[in-house]
Amino acid sequence: MRPPPYQPLPPTTLFPSLSPLSTVKIVILTNEYPPNVYGGAGVHVEYLTRELAALDGGEHEIEVLCFGEQDETHGNLRVRGVEPDFELPRQDERHAKFMDAMARDLVMAGSVADADIIHGHTWYSHLAGCLTKQLTGGNLVLTTHSLEPHRPWKREQLGTGYDSSSWVERTTYENADGIVAVSGAMKDDVQSLYDVGNAETEVIHNGIDIDQYCPRPDRSVLEAYDVDPDRPFVLFVGRITRQKGILHLVEAIPHFEDDIQVVLCAGAPDTEEIGAEMEARVEAARSETSNRIVWIDEMLPREDVITMYTHASVFVCPSVYEPFGIINLEAMACETPVVASRVGGIPEIVVPKETGFLVDVDPTGGDDVEPADPDAFAQGLADGVNALMADPERRDAMSTAARRRVEAQFSWRAIAEQTLDFYKSLIG
Repeated sequence: MRPPPYQPLPPTTLFPSLSPLSTVKIVILTNEYPPNVYGGAGVHVEYLTRELAALDGGEHEIEVLCFGEQDETHGNLRVRGVEPDFELPRQDERHAKFMDAMARDLVMAGSVADADIIHGHTWYSHLAGCLTKQLTGGNLVLTTHSLEPHRPWKREQLGTGYDSSSWVERTTYENADGIVAVSGAMKDDVQSLYDVGNAETEVIHNGIDIDQYCPRPDRSVLEAYDVDPDRPFVLFVGRITRQKGILHLVEAIPHFEDDIQVVLCAGAPDTEEIGAEMEARVEAARSETSNRIVWIDEMLPREDVITMYTHASVFVCPSVYEPFGIINLEAMACETPVVASRVGGIPEIVVPKETGFLVDVDPTGGDDVEPADPDAFAQGLADGVNALMADPERRDAMSTAARRRVEAQFSWRAIAEQTLDFYKSLIG
């Protein structure tokens, strides 16, 4: 049974203790919010809203509208799940995600009475942001977690709904008042793809909770997932998508030196087809190597992931498209060196030969971000892994440098302060 339609509280009772004269009213529109988090954008929104709510003595009103059934208030932070009590028709089941997002966006847009800032995250909530701006006169801010033109594989998942999501994204960006790019590379991308000349654009990196993401000595979690705690292992964490490059990593495994344990925390395939392809590739890799492959085909709880990061010898991020790459920060915060693709925002995180290695993807070109030579890319990943696994002293030095870099550059409090300053500059 669907929950009743979302009914916002009157503005005067939402935060009765706060004076509207001293506050900035911020509405956050997002598909993901705890407990429904399955990617980096959801992690970003969770920590950003928490830190925004704590700034200036908690005087700013923050309301989050998201997918799910949440209904909670924590001081000046209000979280409401939005689930429409109706379903839009669809002629192709691949259109379901798009049509459901549009229905949710319409309900979100009609649920906001007023706002100084409307902050949208990912195309799933962009239409809501665009409409809410028109209906309330608030300033529309978008964070560039990714851009649809660089994700053509989404057509497998959405069918022609991919064309529709691309249109929604373009329309919303071209109506934005402010854009937060999570990396310098993303700033260049959004300015080259869309007509955003009237929007203020600022680079504000993603961050990480350095108190939560830190080394965990307990190894019992490893045994629970059939990981041998006494054998060094290489780790991947992420969804099974073309974007994350997991298939390229599997192709690299036969090129790893012998006796390297490989742990793939990889679940939530975008489509049945890529899920089946993953199964076939893993089985092929097992037949071609003596290295032990542990595939955990589910999305692990955060605490267990942190333990995996801690005890991994090397973390691998083989993404072919990565606007920022927060997963690399997570591994580095747990003192694990990284072998990652030289794409998007990753070079702004991983310092070559200091906190890990970067591997060139050499994409085909145009909208195709897949490597022109997949075999060379797989070999490059293997070379980076082999170099670190063969040199424990170098690994230890990189581990220390990785944690130090995260502490110095990527705290969420600093990111929230930059974001609030950006909001205030738009309000004037």
